[in-house]
Amino acid sequence: MKNLLITCLLLALFSASLAAQKRTAGPAPDPEVQKMIREVSARNIEASIRKLVSFGTRNTLSEQDNPARGIGAARDWIFGEFQRFSAECGNCLVVEKRSFVQPKANRVPEPTTLTNVVATLKGTTDPDRIYVVSGHYDSMCSNPTDAKCDAPGANDDASGTSAVIELARVMSKRKFDATIIFITVPGEEQGLLGAAQFAREAVEKKLNIDAMFTNDIIGGVTTQKVSQFRNRVRIFAEGVPTNETEQQANTRRSVGGENDSPSRQLGRYIKEQTSRYLKNFFAWVIYRRDRYGRGGDHIPFLERGFPAVRFTEPDEDYTHQHQTIRTDEKGVFYGDTPEFVDFEYVAKAARVNLIALASLANAPARPRNVTIITGRLTNDTDLKWEANTDSDIAGYEVVWRDTTAAEWTNAKPVGNVTNYSAAKMSKDNYFFGVRAVDKAGNKSPVVYPRPGR
Repeated sequence: MKNLLITCLLLALFSASLAAQKRTAGPAPDPEVQKMIREVSARNIEASIRKLVSFGTRNTLSEQDNPARGIGAARDWIFGEFQRFSAECGNCLVVEKRSFVQPKANRVPEPTTLTNVVATLKGTTDPDRIYVVSGHYDSMCSNPTDAKCDAPGANDDASGTSAVIELARVMSKRKFDATIIFITVPGEEQGLLGAAQFAREAVEKKLNIDAMFTNDIIGGVTTQKVSQFRNRVRIFAEGVPTNETEQQANTRRSVGGENDSPSRQLGRYIKEQTSRYLKNFFAWVIYRRDRYGRGGDHIPFLERGFPAVRFTEPDEDYTHQHQTIRTDEKGVFYGDTPEFVDFEYVAKAARVNLIALASLANAPARPRNVTIITGRLTNDTDLKWEANTDSDIAGYEVVWRDTTAAEWTNAKPVGNVTNYSAAKMSKDNYFFGVRAVDKAGNKSPVVYPRPGR
């Protein structure tokens, strides 16, 4: 009898496990995405990093008209690479130098022309929905305004810039529903200047930027190769939105949601999609906007209400960041040079970017105006949303988790409807969300509902 009870218990646990897997299972990996993953080349990334380092310095204040040295040489080379990729895909990319004059500022002693280098791959069916992926091509020594010293910036941030260049090379050969913008920016070390300019332009043009990635210090510094975290890349995703209004803050405080901003849903999405394709490398979502006392090019986008995250290696070596090249009296070498970059690690981080970008750009748009109904006292949870306009929309999924869970644990397809009632599941006891699904099984990021009547 005892053995029979144990057997029944084990069978019940096994069935529950299968049910849980069924609830959370996603569609099979897309063969075209798998092909793109294989095309990302560590050798190409290494060549790009070494080329950027060869310009001596890429300080934002350095020379702009010297073809061999300075930020102008780096700018022109990146522009040429984007143009080459566009020629190879039948002019599929719109390649631009977007220059602006940066007024005198804390780390800009006099007005200076800065140039964002942009390559746009226009979407086919939903071109107004935009995804931005960036790296900053400027570099610095210990003194951010020293425009003369050698500042190789191999990890910070030739690594991120080279990843963006490689993504443009691979992804420009394909078509996506939504638009992808590959951008490299200057002025990051001077105060996120190039990114801030692009974000301002996006607001002025009323661009629908659904997500923004910045890649900054993704070189997998070689001095940390034995780290237990070597098989992952950090994704910094803020909780409370940077641009939250006081009214929004009051609502959040009353019902929760500090762990459910659009950027945090984006981080969860990146992790979920990465796990579909990569088995030995992971997206490690960090529940912070950035590291202590640091900042990156995603922040100007967050300040203007665009969902954005930062990709960064898991362990940093500060002797190889923002350092004038030198060897001290103890024989310790300082400097951000290529021998401290793991080019295969950069390729792995680039693949995480690629998986997330391709998944987002081929998925339907997020559901709009998702609302959790609070007008009646009930132990059910009532949700409603607006119908998507995607031509290939199949329906929607309602997701939920315990309030103490970090990620969505359950999902239920509810059909091509615009409302759903979760019977005997109180909105007070769970967090809920809604995502759109197309006929190919592609899923949008989750939208966390706002309270309404």
